[in-house]
Amino acid sequence: IYSFYVPGVAPINFHRNDPVEIKAVKLTSSRTQLPYEYYSLPFCQPSKITYKAENLGEVLRGDRIVNTPFQVSMNVEKKCEVLCNFPNKPVTLTVDQSKLIAERIREDYYVHLIADNLPVATRLEFYSNREEEEKKKEKDVQFEHGYRLGFMDGNKFYLHNHLSFILYYHREDVEESQEHTYRVVRFEVIPQSIKLEDLKADEKSMCTLPEATGSAPQEIDPTKENQLLFTYSVHWEESDIKWASRWDTYLTMSDVQIHWFSIINSVVVVFFLSGILSMIIIRTLRKDIANYNKEDDIEDTMEESGWKLVHGDVFRPPQYPMILSSLLGSGIQLFCMILIVIFVAMLGMLSPSSRGALMTTACFLFMFMGVFGGFFAGRLYRTLKGHRWKKGAFCTATLYPGVVFSICFILNCFIWGKHSSGAVPFPTMVALLCMWFGISLPLVYLGYYFGFRKQPYDNPVRTNQIPRQIPEQRWYMNKFVGILMAGILPFGAMFIELFFIFSAIWENQFYYLFGFLFLVFIILVVSCSQISIVMVYFQLCAEDYRWWWRTFLVSGGSAFYVLIYAVFYFVNKLDIVEFIPSLLYFGYTALMVLSFWLLTGTIGFYAAYMFVRKIYAAVKID
Repeated sequence: IYSFYVPGVAPINFHRNDPVEIKAVKLTSSRTQLPYEYYSLPFCQPSKITYKAENLGEVLRGDRIVNTPFQVSMNVEKKCEVLCNFPNKPVTLTVDQSKLIAERIREDYYVHLIADNLPVATRLEFYSNREEEEKKKEKDVQFEHGYRLGFMDGNKFYLHNHLSFILYYHREDVEESQEHTYRVVRFEVIPQSIKLEDLKADEKSMCTLPEATGSAPQEIDPTKENQLLFTYSVHWEESDIKWASRWDTYLTMSDVQIHWFSIINSVVVVFFLSGILSMIIIRTLRKDIANYNKEDDIEDTMEESGWKLVHGDVFRPPQYPMILSSLLGSGIQLFCMILIVIFVAMLGMLSPSSRGALMTTACFLFMFMGVFGGFFAGRLYRTLKGHRWKKGAFCTATLYPGVVFSICFILNCFIWGKHSSGAVPFPTMVALLCMWFGISLPLVYLGYYFGFRKQPYDNPVRTNQIPRQIPEQRWYMNKFVGILMAGILPFGAMFIELFFIFSAIWENQFYYLFGFLFLVFIILVVSCSQISIVMVYFQLCAEDYRWWWRTFLVSGGSAFYVLIYAVFYFVNKLDIVEFIPSLLYFGYTALMVLSFWLLTGTIGFYAAYMFVRKIYAAVKID
């Protein structure tokens, strides 16, 4: 059967007794947000430690995939075996190691392992309906990613030192004469804490597990040396799950309905608004244009007012045209990158099984989209009567990426200080800098050069020599009021999706509903454009023609709400207490808000610009 597989994720067939390698990925905690390498804790080590070569996305996520001494063979049961290679001699943890383990248990760390590229999960069973519990004991099963390092009871720390692996295999159909092949389709673990005395180990590294009722957990006392055994058992079960759908258990979110409701809700709101807006704007505009285009004799008797009055100033270039065009260039670059990434992910090409693919793709796409960013920035800069194109191109290529790079660099220094695997290694940093100056910068220059040489955008009316006076504006025409009013609608359209994205980033969940995300993105684009057109229309009717910067700032208003939501999420959902995790959270949030502001501001700006050119082209101006 020749079926289509994304590179790197084709199934592996095992025969009976074939070794199934179990690797460790990292330790994570949603309380500290600092991932650590597996061997940062004194776990049993194999004779030779080898790290898997990783892609850019994995390095940025803090994955450090490494081999472990677990010996697992396909369809071979193991009752209980001592992990470290010497028989029945316990591992002695020094005081420092005990202290470190106790600290990681207090910080609620999870250990992430993978077998055949499937992450380990802990099954959580609970009763869904409390009242009718007696009537039907239907258990809801949910999976937690990874397993807990240990637990606390009062002030005592207990380490999970025995792991019961449950692996599910799917038997492939083969010819009569051939040997059966198996595929791993699920990887579960039941972590247990069992005291050294209760694990009766013998000379052959075998051990016997105590009865469930009589065993005491393995305590780790951080003030002294501790002795313990690391042990594991392996159990295989046959399963009907096909290899192709083996990720489904990890991705079963119980809240797909919430997504549908939120999407339908947003779509209805946006259509409703678009209808109202188009009716108001088209009717008022028709009336305006009809009035403006009437016979001259009536015009003498009528006082002119409204947006026609500012026709001689509406295309007057704003202050700082270079910075404006640079920001819009970065916005276009982001827009293209996000659109392509979400679209490709929606087609299922960036599945969670190819680790880090999403990050890697996004980084490279942002670099390559520099051509478009440069082109649009250059053309706009020329339209705004700019003439220093080289400086403009440099500004476009370095302004936004420079801010991102410096914030990330400062945060990285803090992570380095904590010896976390989330710190980007120095070579990777150099590689990113080379990508920025070797790919992105030249491409931005190239795009800028062509954009600057192209005909500037044609403005339908001439600009007067002397700028006219702007009448005093009402309170509700204030910039900040505008930002608050314009931000609500786009934020409302995407707010539920934002919750899931935040959970994926900060609470180690998988995010995979890219189809929904694509719809939400389209809704966001539509609502930003509409709001921006309405705001610019009101502004011109109030005879204020300084709309260039204002439109960009106002349509990015939903970024302000994203910031407020991020603070709310931090306070309500995450139990982060220390300084560095909080710094990381707000550092990365600042980057997200900045990028979101650029994106929505750019969308709104171009919508308003097209609208303004359209309405002034429709009026007969002497």
